[in-house]
Amino acid sequence: MECLTILFCTRSAAVYGIDADLVEVEVDLVPSRGESDAASVTIVGLPDLAVRESRERIRAAINNSGFFFPFNRMTVNLAPADVRKEGASFDLPIALGILGANGDLGDLAGLEKVLAVGELALDGRVRPVRGVLPIAMRARQARIEHLLVPEENAAEAAVVTGVNVYPVADLRRAVETARALESGDANRRPTPLRLDPQALMAHKDEYAVDFREVRGQHAAKRALEVASAGAHNILLIGPPGSGKTMLAKRVPTILPPLEFEAALELTKIYSVAGLTGRIGLVTQRPFRSPHHTISDAGLIGGGAVPRPGEVSLAHHGVLFLDELPEFDRSVLEVLRQPLEDQKVTISRAAMSLTFPASFMLVAAMNPCPCGFWNDPTRECRCTPLQIRRYVGRISGPLLDRIDIHIDVPAVKFKELTGDAPMAESSADIRARVVAARARQRARFQGEGIFANAQMQPRHIRRFCRIDAECERMLENAVARLGLSARAIDRILKVSRTIADLEGTSEIRPAHIAEAVGYRSLDRVYWT
Repeated sequence: MECLTILFCTRSAAVYGIDADLVEVEVDLVPSRGESDAASVTIVGLPDLAVRESRERIRAAINNSGFFFPFNRMTVNLAPADVRKEGASFDLPIALGILGANGDLGDLAGLEKVLAVGELALDGRVRPVRGVLPIAMRARQARIEHLLVPEENAAEAAVVTGVNVYPVADLRRAVETARALESGDANRRPTPLRLDPQALMAHKDEYAVDFREVRGQHAAKRALEVASAGAHNILLIGPPGSGKTMLAKRVPTILPPLEFEAALELTKIYSVAGLTGRIGLVTQRPFRSPHHTISDAGLIGGGAVPRPGEVSLAHHGVLFLDELPEFDRSVLEVLRQPLEDQKVTISRAAMSLTFPASFMLVAAMNPCPCGFWNDPTRECRCTPLQIRRYVGRISGPLLDRIDIHIDVPAVKFKELTGDAPMAESSADIRARVVAARARQRARFQGEGIFANAQMQPRHIRRFCRIDAECERMLENAVARLGLSARAIDRILKVSRTIADLEGTSEIRPAHIAEAVGYRSLDRVYWT
C-alpha cells in the first residue's frame, strides 16, 4: 500500500490486547513565514498524553544526535485516525519521519519496507517498549521486510521468522540502518539478528525446585499428580506450616513441557505486559502468586486500554492463590469466567478485548481462622459458626469449579528427619503426567480440547462411561455427601484422569473411590 502523504511516511504499529495493528506515520512539513509563524509540531490521530508529549522528546533527541530539527510547522498524522494510539513506541517512527521529510534520509519519499518502534531518550538512545513480539508477527503478516526495534526488545522480535530484525541502540544508528535498508544495495545492509527457536526451547526444563525436596505429604503429592495429569483445579487445605506453598511452587516442574506454539502465545502476553526483558522466548510454564489484596482488575486485567492480568500471565501455567478465603469475594467471583472459558473478555466504551487465560488453579487455605481445626497436636479455638463463616467466604459456584479438594496435614517429625527415604523426583512424576496427557490428546483429537478437565457434558457421557459397580459406588457417595450434579461430573473427570495415569481404558471402582476422596469440602466437614 502506497503512502499518500505530501512529504514523508513511515510505518509503525499499535498493540491492542495481545495483537497489533499497523499505523501509518505521515509527516507534513510547511515552511514557517517568520516569527509569527514559529516552528511547531502538531500530532493528530487520537494520540494519548504519552504520544503528545513525544514532541519534546523527539526535538531533543534529534538535536542531541547531531541532526538539525527543522524550523517548520509540522503535522504528524497517525493513521487510521479513528483508533486511539497510546504509549511512547511512536517516538522513533515519528523522528524518522521528521528527518526523512527534512532530507536526512536522502531522496526517499517514505520508508515502505521498514517498520519502526521505540521510545527515545533525550540524548537519542532508543529505549524498550511493550508488545514487540505481536508487532513482529503483524509485520510478517503484512509482508513488511524489516523491523527496527530497541536492543532490549530484539530477542523477542527475532523469534518470529520471515521478518528481518535490526536492533538499534540510538537514533543515529536507526537512521543509518533505515538508509541502508531502503537503498536497495544488498552490500550496504547490516546483518539482521537471528535466533534459533529450537535452541531456546532446549532450556525449558531447568527448574530451581523439585518435588524430591518435599518430605512426606504423599497423599497431597498424589493429588497434585492427578491434577497435573488432567489439568484439574485443586484446593489444598491444611494448617500453617504443612507445606501447601512448597507443594504448589513445584507444580510447574511436573506439568508437560511447553511446545513452541504455546511458548510463542505465552511470550506475546508477557511482551504486551512488558515482562520479557532480553529473554526472547518464555520457555517455562509460569507460576503466578498474587497477594490476597489484589484488585479484580489486577487479577483479570484492565485499564483504559486493557492490559493482561494475573490470570492471563498464568496462561499455560499455574495461578496460585494462597489463603484463598482472605481474597475479596468480588475478586474471587471474577475467576468464574476464565475458569469456565479459558479466556477473559474486557469491554470498554471504545473497544472489547479478549485475553487467553487457560491456567491451572492451585489454591490453599487453612481449615479454620486459627488454622488448627482437627489438628492432633494443636488446639483449635474457633467455634463451629466461625469455621462455617470462614469457609463460606468461598462461594459455591467457585468451589464447584475446583475439581480436587485435598487435606494437607502437618508433617510428622519422623518424615522430616534425615533417616526418612528420599522422595520421588519431579522428573519421575512428570513422565507419568506426560504419558497421561498423551492419551488424552489422542482421545480428544478433533474435539477442540486437550485435557480431561476441559470435558463438557457431551464428552463426559462419551468418554466417562462406568459399569454397574462404579455406578452404585457413585450413587452411595451422592446420597452420603449430598453432591451436586456438577460435583458428580467433576468426580467422573478426575476418575478418567486416574485411569489415564494407570494406562487403563475403563474407569474402575478404585478410580471412583479415589476421586470421591478428593472432595473434602463436600463431606460433612465442619460441624
